[in-house]
Amino acid sequence: MKTIYLIACLTFIFTSCKNEASQEKEAELSKTTVGIETEKKELTEADKIAIASGFGNWDAVSQIDFTFNVNRQGQNVAKRSWSWKPKTDDVTMTLGDQVISYNRASLDSIPPGTDEGFINDKFWLLAPYQLVWDEGTNISVQDTATAPISQKKTKKLTIVYGNEGGYTPGDAYDFYYDADDYIIDEWVFRKSNAPEPFMMTTFSDYQRFGGLHISKSHTDKQGDLKIYFTDIKVVK
Repeated sequence: MKTIYLIACLTFIFTSCKNEASQEKEAELSKTTVGIETEKKELTEADKIAIASGFGNWDAVSQIDFTFNVNRQGQNVAKRSWSWKPKTDDVTMTLGDQVISYNRASLDSIPPGTDEGFINDKFWLLAPYQLVWDEGTNISVQDTATAPISQKKTKKLTIVYGNEGGYTPGDAYDFYYDADDYIIDEWVFRKSNAPEPFMMTTFSDYQRFGGLHISKSHTDKQGDLKIYFTDIKVVK
């Protein structure tokens, strides 16, 4: 019971993130040489953002490990580690001294909240890729916008999830990114597509891992909340 309670609490703290429906699309795209680029189609804004963050190297990834951390007012309040093999969808979670391994094709035997936690943490880590992986979404682009934290002039891409499917349907995310390099600077999470932000954070501390360009740190406007990644490892 203690493990289940902890997982449920963590899932609540880490906000909602997507999307179980993307599983099949991730597998399909990972079979191509460069994913979206091999189709020789006109690139969308979502495609360009994903490519700028190294999506062309994703098909070579056989395993990715990472630890998801949450700091509030300088204190670490949550931490969980993941090892994911995207080609087989095998997942291992380490939470304290608890280790849970499962395959995402069979979720019946794992504690409630486990896979929801994985989807959430993976979304934070690989948000640029989720823009092209996730299905059942509506995407719109605004050429001129003001980033809410830095007040910089940027472009804005809004993705709204459908009202069915996934763990938290109907949510919306506003991505603020540079018009020249297509790198995400900030984002806003709007629960159930509400007009007011539920959470907003920066995308910073970018680093390359096996060709993947990953933001390791996300901080809110006040600096009280920091969501960050450690122990990132990409195996090809």
